[in-house]
Amino acid sequence: MGFARTCSVALIGVEGVVVEVQADLEPGLAAFTLVGLPDKSLVESRDRVRAAIVNSGEAWPQKKLTVGLSPASVPKGGSGFDLAVACALLAANERIAPASIADLMMIGELGLDGRVRPVRGVLPAVLAAAEAGYRQVVVPERTTAEASLVPDVSVLGVRSLRQLVAVLNDEPVPEEEDDGPYGQGRPDPMLAGLTAHGGGVGSGLPAGLSGTGSCRGDGDRPAGPDLADVAGQSAARLALEIAAAGSHHLYLKGPPGAGKTMLAERLPGILPPLTRQESLEVTAVHSVAGILPVGRPLVDTPPFCAPHHSATMPSLVGGGSGLPRPGAVSLAHRGVLFLDEAPEFTVKALEALRQPLESGHVVVARSAGVIRLPAHFMLVLAANPCPCGRYSLLGAGCECSPTAVRRYQARLSGPLLDRVDLRVEVEAVSRSELIGRGPGESTAVVAARVREARARAAARYAGTPWSANGDVPGHELRTRWPVAPGAMHPAERDMERGLLTARGLDRVLRVAWTLADLAGHDRPDVEDVRAALHLRTGVSRGPTPAGTR
Repeated sequence: MGFARTCSVALIGVEGVVVEVQADLEPGLAAFTLVGLPDKSLVESRDRVRAAIVNSGEAWPQKKLTVGLSPASVPKGGSGFDLAVACALLAANERIAPASIADLMMIGELGLDGRVRPVRGVLPAVLAAAEAGYRQVVVPERTTAEASLVPDVSVLGVRSLRQLVAVLNDEPVPEEEDDGPYGQGRPDPMLAGLTAHGGGVGSGLPAGLSGTGSCRGDGDRPAGPDLADVAGQSAARLALEIAAAGSHHLYLKGPPGAGKTMLAERLPGILPPLTRQESLEVTAVHSVAGILPVGRPLVDTPPFCAPHHSATMPSLVGGGSGLPRPGAVSLAHRGVLFLDEAPEFTVKALEALRQPLESGHVVVARSAGVIRLPAHFMLVLAANPCPCGRYSLLGAGCECSPTAVRRYQARLSGPLLDRVDLRVEVEAVSRSELIGRGPGESTAVVAARVREARARAAARYAGTPWSANGDVPGHELRTRWPVAPGAMHPAERDMERGLLTARGLDRVLRVAWTLADLAGHDRPDVEDVRAALHLRTGVSRGPTPAGTR
């Protein structure tokens, strides 16, 4: 009889659970049994592993084979267990030493020819391994840079099962041709198709197999759409700057062609770069979704997600067969979720946004389990005033009936809009604004002011869980950081008249703090609150503070 074990990781949402892969060989009728709550894709690994071992030149044991995945109560799926299952079987058959894989974490899919294929979710899997105390990880070569983002973990990237067996047995490593594009370019040919990050003497991996990952830094941010391209729209540009400075949600309403989409697409460019922790959070979500760009293992800029208005509720908040996968709200985590033609989305999909807007995460329950996905994003809604879009234009000939206009605008419900801090009317651009004036302020100029305002807010909230005004609960703002005496009187009067809800009052207070940060005030005064009320209700109650013009 032979027994061996190694480890892999099961992904539940964007969180990993360490799974021990055990292999047992005993005399009996040749059979291969896989136990431990595997799904269909994992059951198919029996055929992939058999073909990969044979085509790698290894002998297939003619015995009763049992592979157990523990803990058995955790649902497991995907092809990422293939490499661990194959190595456990080879160790049980004494082709490799069982002790050499007992403390290794292995992630990777096997092709029928024995090549190791990349899989989704390598970063969260390695993070889970590191938290569980594992310091040696084997991954497909193409995902080495992604896995190397986790500190204090030795990462070995392999192209084939043959190479891994040779490394574990301290044999000459066979060369393997790269059969596809590799994110960091072709590896050093001196490594014979192997790359490792963080390895070396004393790491438990072969000495000399070491290198560095490639991650984009702040100075490598790509040039995106520039705000200077937007003609006119001073009010909307101001709202965009305030939204970025305080992490506020934004509603842009106006006729077609006014520039709503152009403005929304330029919002990520004026947001501050992601911190290291935020980058890892975003990269983990994108890794699970399988949308990490080739050659850029770390997402260090705020993401921008703009689903089509035909998107279903599961595609927005997460779903799918079996355990749910991240939806648009999670793909926009730490970035911007832009819903163009927002009233055209289904009411069910729009109302599903209410929970993540408040909590910063989404909880999805399915028959296969319940998962919690991160969803801390800035929401930007864009809408026409009516189905034809000409309702607000004088002499434009809008043919929509008043009932049709009311029905169209009512598709964005009151409870949803109550969670949106800034509501701006985007007027049609005039001829003089389009061709008669020079370009407006560039993205770089506005981004500099946003960074200064964010720095003031971060200094104020140092030692708390918050860093932006849009994240601070209203109760905390009112009690720990009071505004100037009498500054909230205009908002309180509107609340008494029924024009503001309690949630609306808190959001006015948050925007007022952002206006104060942009203007360089120590705390909001009555003009900041009036400006915040105007940006929420559209009713002017006084001049806009000069520092925010």
